[in-house]
Amino acid sequence: MRALVQDTYGSPDVLKVAAVPTPDPGPGQVRVRVAAASVNARDWHIMRGEPRLARLLDRTVFGRTAPRVAIRGTDFAGTVDAVGAGVTRWQPGAPVFGEADAALAQYVVASQYLVAPVPSGASLPQAAALPLAANTALMCLRAGDPPPGACLLINGASGGVGTFAIQLAKTMGLHVTVVCSTRNADLARSLGAESVIDYNVEDFCAAPDRYDMVLDLVGNRSLRDLRRLVHPAGTLVLSGGGVSGEGRWIGPLGLLVRAQLMARLPGPRIVIPQAQPTTERLEELAALVASGSVTPVIDRVFDLDHSADALRYLETEHARAKVIVTIPGADQHSAPDKQQPTMEGGSS
Repeated sequence: MRALVQDTYGSPDVLKVAAVPTPDPGPGQVRVRVAAASVNARDWHIMRGEPRLARLLDRTVFGRTAPRVAIRGTDFAGTVDAVGAGVTRWQPGAPVFGEADAALAQYVVASQYLVAPVPSGASLPQAAALPLAANTALMCLRAGDPPPGACLLINGASGGVGTFAIQLAKTMGLHVTVVCSTRNADLARSLGAESVIDYNVEDFCAAPDRYDMVLDLVGNRSLRDLRRLVHPAGTLVLSGGGVSGEGRWIGPLGLLVRAQLMARLPGPRIVIPQAQPTTERLEELAALVASGSVTPVIDRVFDLDHSADALRYLETEHARAKVIVTIPGADQHSAPDKQQPTMEGGSS
């Protein structure tokens, strides 16, 4: 099969589409013929081996000179092609989406417990946009546990996780304020944000407003600044962050370590959730998409031959919402397709 691979750390220039062995499903696994995959910040972190401290802390992902898994990508949607021993949940031909290593390929192998049926009425590219980003947004909001009517601030609201977080917060009855750039303000409002702070115009950390929950997805402000935004009985939720080429040794890990230490002090609660995927949560997200409560927003679509450009666009162009890679030859529609929201310049 063909896949996007790398044999050393570096920029997107180290990526190449090459022929590799087609994987066989093991016990409890399914093999999926991939129709679409999405890229996430996690992909460029692993591609570059950044922050470099992570190479020492997580040896399951990072090798000394290259990632442990050569094929990039984790999010996918497609059709079950084969099943391993003991699989009873799925049959060949079932349209599914899910999360697994090595997703930027014509075939991917995943645990039967990490895939779910494609949402009714959604295209496979839309389904591929969901797993990591939407699940992260859901887990972050649940970790904050804000009551209906609470005021939420999202820093980094126009990215993949942020665009889902806005919509999920609205389903929870929250009042949503977001921090984003001028060009993304209209997008944020269209997804349900009631207030928008343009970081090109205003320093959101210097404003007098306080929030019941702050969700930081960028990692570009100090812990002291972020805690100051939260009511004493509120919650600060930290997830990811970092900019390619900046903080190459420590990056957002420094903020997360300081947060774990400061979480023991009086003041706002600080949580750093781990968004582990499960079939049940993927099914929950699929139901929200099928009902129209959540809509995956797609910035640009690349094909597999240009999938290195998808990573380049994601890490250097401040991509809005989700960036999708389609796999030529696969059917992109699992059901009658509803209109797919895209941003300008929607294909490459």
